[in-house]
Amino acid sequence: MATSICRTFVPLHRISSCTSKGAEVFTLLQATCALPMVTQIRTKKRFFIPPAPSPKQMSQAEQEAKARAAGIVVRQQYMERSINISCTAGVFDPYIPPEGDARLSTLSKEGLKQRTEQIKQTAASQLAIRKIKEYDPDFTSKDFAVRAQEIFIEAHDALTNFNKVKLHSLVTERCYPEMVRGNRYKTLRWRFMESLEPPRVVHARCPDMVSKGNLYAQVTVRMHSRQTLAIYDRFGRLMLGNEEEPRDVLEYLVIERHLINPYGTWRLHGKIVPAWAPPKEAILKTVMIPGPTLKPEQEFGELNYEIPKPKPVQWYK
Repeated sequence: MATSICRTFVPLHRISSCTSKGAEVFTLLQATCALPMVTQIRTKKRFFIPPAPSPKQMSQAEQEAKARAAGIVVRQQYMERSINISCTAGVFDPYIPPEGDARLSTLSKEGLKQRTEQIKQTAASQLAIRKIKEYDPDFTSKDFAVRAQEIFIEAHDALTNFNKVKLHSLVTERCYPEMVRGNRYKTLRWRFMESLEPPRVVHARCPDMVSKGNLYAQVTVRMHSRQTLAIYDRFGRLMLGNEEEPRDVLEYLVIERHLINPYGTWRLHGKIVPAWAPPKEAILKTVMIPGPTLKPEQEFGELNYEIPKPKPVQWYK
């Protein structure tokens, strides 16, 4: 049975259309998928370059030269120490206490010699006091000695109570570290009992620092009083002194003020310790001595153990 030509060509048209669509899909996939990258296996020859030395191995001059080559500006370092202009760094022309002070009578031969030497030294002190009165018109030697004693008592009360704010207002920046050094984990008990002699001004100087007009006033006050002092360690054991035993103390206080500062005040600057002063007492330190090992059923009292004496240790060179 014969068929028409149209019927024979329809299947062929369908097959050809399918093949054309598949080719389009294949080309589309080929365009979207990335082809593998081709890398070179052998590159150009590279010579060995030794590593640069670390900054620790380089000297200071080499580091500076390398920084300049890189365009880095090296800041110049100044070997200078910072200063505080509110107080001086020490005591200018310190007062030399006469040997045997508070023990020799002015009626004895040696007492008269010391008295004449003090009169000779008062000439420079009078000139300094005259200069102090130019900046402090209310300054008098008699009233200032009493005021210096009050500053001394208030400063030590603030020290025993650990009132740092008040202590800074009563002592200078030079005197503060000397007073608080070594007081950590310690308990201080200090009392001012009475004055055996009225305080008096024995020395005065008016030096200048940095510039000629930058004046400071330093006045030395002699104070003979009776005080009590006791220092306890962090375990509550007595290290020095006794709270119930008052002692006579002779001190030479240095009070300082920045004269050109209109808001300057008189503050405790230091003490003068004479060369003939007796040595200080040794501090009793608490040390742990290892004892015997006890069994659970034993007691320390039953062993009759003798505690060995500690070996002498040199605490300070």
